[in-house]
Amino acid sequence: MKALRKYIDKIKPNFEEGGKLHAFRSVFDGFETFLFVPNETSKTGVNIHDAIDSKRIMSFVVIALIPALLFGMFNVGYQNFMASGTEGTYLDMFIYGFLAVLPKIVVSYAVGLGIEFVVAQWKKEEIQEGFLVSGMLIPMIVPVNTPLWILAIAVAFSVIFAKEIFGGTGMNIFNPALITRAFLFFAYPTAMTGDDTVWVAQNSILGFGGQVPDTFTAATPLGEAAAGLAPTANFMDAVIGLIPGSIGETSVIAIALGAILLLWTGVASWKIMLSVFVGGALTGFLFESLEMTTLTWADQLVMGGFCFGAVFMATDPVTSARTEGGKYIYGFLIGVVAVMVRVLNPGYPEGMMLAILLMNMFAPTIDYCFVQSNINKRAKRALNK
Repeated sequence: MKALRKYIDKIKPNFEEGGKLHAFRSVFDGFETFLFVPNETSKTGVNIHDAIDSKRIMSFVVIALIPALLFGMFNVGYQNFMASGTEGTYLDMFIYGFLAVLPKIVVSYAVGLGIEFVVAQWKKEEIQEGFLVSGMLIPMIVPVNTPLWILAIAVAFSVIFAKEIFGGTGMNIFNPALITRAFLFFAYPTAMTGDDTVWVAQNSILGFGGQVPDTFTAATPLGEAAAGLAPTANFMDAVIGLIPGSIGETSVIAIALGAILLLWTGVASWKIMLSVFVGGALTGFLFESLEMTTLTWADQLVMGGFCFGAVFMATDPVTSARTEGGKYIYGFLIGVVAVMVRVLNPGYPEGMMLAILLMNMFAPTIDYCFVQSNINKRAKRALNK
């Protein structure tokens, strides 16, 4: 590491004011601060210092996503091998999924970071680190058959209109990854649902996998429930994750491993996570009691993107509620709205995306109510003294 530090210091003058590579100063700064903790501090204002910076926090989230990503790659291969009737080892299935998912990760980061590099250089600012997480989340919440050119358009739309137009990382009011999915759903609905062939990769890749018959369809458990059918997958299938679905959202076990890391490091709020599940469970139990759905309340929690959204999306520190009491309300309402959308709107069986985006919009209002309540209580105490 010392040798790398010396090399960085040696070439750094080329990227500073007056250097021959000054035009790429923001790019260089982004890579330097990613590799090493900056040794500079703010010279004005009041600041609270912590042991890690925001880049390290984002790195923890990326690490927490790895179990779900790796299992998602395996499941992509597993679904193709099962649908095509191809024989293969578990390693073959994983390699197939890796080859299918990797291009989406590359496109997500290339387009998103490319735009952020350009904007940072244009504004003469540091490159913001928020897309380290968004770039990984986006490929994990889309179907495996989403065309790369459509994904690129959606990522560009999200970065420009959900982040940069609001001022960049820390200023956005909506989760950029979910805006990407929302754009895909409303602009290219057939790429997100279509005839249910979007969830299973159709062709062999570099000799791995097989050709899925043209007549094959694979609805997700939520899609089957929306059609009034009993899901072919049971509770344990959803917990393990060997079911059709978005790349990183199927395995509750893999998501739970990420949740443990986020809670252990204090990166994510347990209050939001817990309240999302409580809200979803109570609402699911209500609809189950009224016989308005074929899913049990427990099925609602483990199927679709409920767990993934509760762990990685709802807990986004930028777009979620920030007051301690507000976190309970914010999370609870996400769980309630997600199940309500699933049950009451058959045309959109997965309600987690809309629920989180809706509560992103109301998070400042929830915080305002709690802050104002505390101000009023303190004012009353001061008057009574």
